[in-house]
Amino acid sequence: MRPTALVTGAARGIGARAAQRLAADAWDVVAVDTDEPGLARTALRSPNTHTRTCDVTDPKAVAAVLAVTGPVNRLVCAPAAPSTELEHVLRMDVLGASHLIEAALPGMLDRGRGEIIVLTESPSRSPAHAAASAAVAAYLRALATDHPAPGVRFRHAAAHPDVPHRVVLDAVDRSLARRTRARTVHPARRSRLLPHS
Repeated sequence: MRPTALVTGAARGIGARAAQRLAADAWDVVAVDTDEPGLARTALRSPNTHTRTCDVTDPKAVAAVLAVTGPVNRLVCAPAAPSTELEHVLRMDVLGASHLIEAALPGMLDRGRGEIIVLTESPSRSPAHAAASAAVAAYLRALATDHPAPGVRFRHAAAHPDVPHRVVLDAVDRSLARRTRARTVHPARRSRLLPHS
């Protein structure tokens, strides 16, 4: 049976790239976004990619997607806020990620394994993105402390816009091979990994 990955922000950018890579690696992928045509492009020629339109800032809509999806082995929350306006970025990239994590994490804890990956825009992009990146990193550290199941791992990556999506995803994959429960990944052309203490 294939593992299941749920990828948000999957209609474009790094979210689409993450969904396509996982599908190519024989995962069952649930690609989530509000952009239905973009999701269709992501899922093109991929029979193991299923699309769901969902506003991740709505906890009920997120719960409905997870109810259909079933247990998730990997959750990837990709940035979905093209705006640099603080409230919008925090709602999409922090609260949206928290709704998804709250819905997916209990099943991972019950099974004793799972991967939660939150990708954010570079803090250098705007003060709003710097705030979102810091909030996500602190939230994931707190979750790792509160839920010490060794098989559930938390990753956060914030990459400079010049770093190709492939490099970011490669760095995250390499970090998942390590046993560290929570880690912030700072992808660069030569990736550097900084463990949380």
